Amino acid sequence: MEIIEIIKQDYQRFPNDQTYSIYIEDVYFKDPLNEFRGVDRYKQNINLIATWFQDIKLDLHEIRRDLDIIHTEWTLNMNSPLPWKPRLAIPGRSELKVNRDELIISHIDYWHISRFDLLKQNIFPPNREINGDNKDT
Repeated sequence: MEIIEIIKQDYQRFPNDQTYSIYIEDVYFKDPLNEFRGVDRYKQNINLIATWFQDIKLDLHEIRRDLDIIHTEWTLNMNSPLPWKPRLAIPGRSELKVNRDELIISHIDYWHISRFDLLKQNIFPPNREINGDNKDT
């Protein structure tokens, strides 16, 4: 199966049953919260998400390939482990660099929101205006 199709399927079932065999053993991973090497650490990172967050959904909006880089646009939605279970939405993109053997050698995630904006979602619902321009009457 082509690597693009494998990635599409992994997004659909994220965080369950990921295809770790498409990554080299020493894969480089970076996102706004983490930076590390190794497929085992990558598995631990995904298991951490699966353990602490609920109702996880990773929506793939676009996937394309430019030579040795696979670009994805996505939104990760999940419920925070806080007692009131706020729904979090992280829009972002990934750059997956592939070697000659069609294995991913680096996976870099970029978020379209700041870490602070993500933190605020735990307190304020994402659709609520907090700047005072949209007051409830």
